[in-house]
Amino acid sequence: MTLSASARSLALFGAASALALLLDQPAQAHGIAHGGIAAGFLHPISGVDHLLLLVGIGAAASCISAQLLLWALAGAIGGGVFGAMGGTLPAQEFLAALAITAVAVLVLRSLRSQQSPQLGACAALVAAAVAVHAMLHGLEAPADGSALLWWLGAFSGSVLVSGGSFLALRRLPLAWTRGVCVLLAVCGGVAALGPIGLLMR
Repeated sequence: MTLSASARSLALFGAASALALLLDQPAQAHGIAHGGIAAGFLHPISGVDHLLLLVGIGAAASCISAQLLLWALAGAIGGGVFGAMGGTLPAQEFLAALAITAVAVLVLRSLRSQQSPQLGACAALVAAAVAVHAMLHGLEAPADGSALLWWLGAFSGSVLVSGGSFLALRRLPLAWTRGVCVLLAVCGGVAALGPIGLLMR
């Protein structure tokens, strides 16, 4: 079996698994989190939408610029503080899902383009996408004495996924990054539009 065939098989299996998880979650899957550092660490990993975005950030950094990881951090800090202060956005769950697709499409366009993408525009999109998800983290974060440890755990989990994706994808052929981003684009679209379909039943 060729590498490209293996990548396609992996992408199909991943797509089926991710879509099943997304469809199994309610439209408003976010609530108030509890616990300390372990709960915080698992929070961005156990939430499928957060996990997919973090993989997308790693993919973007691997093929566009590692500087995007720093812009993602800036977006995480800004969005987290905004959410912790009670800030919200209209249709925030829809925007969070759409952010996954936006980052994936950014990477796919970059891979197709013969020219280097404008780093400023890429950085703005990545920071905004992460900020929306971090805002949801801020809204969910515990308000008691465990908050600091929870945030430390959430940060560690996020760095592990995005950094691990970055390191893995930069060592693999670009076909893998392309396959992962096609999967992310589809899953983000399903997560964004799935609740609308449920409402129309």
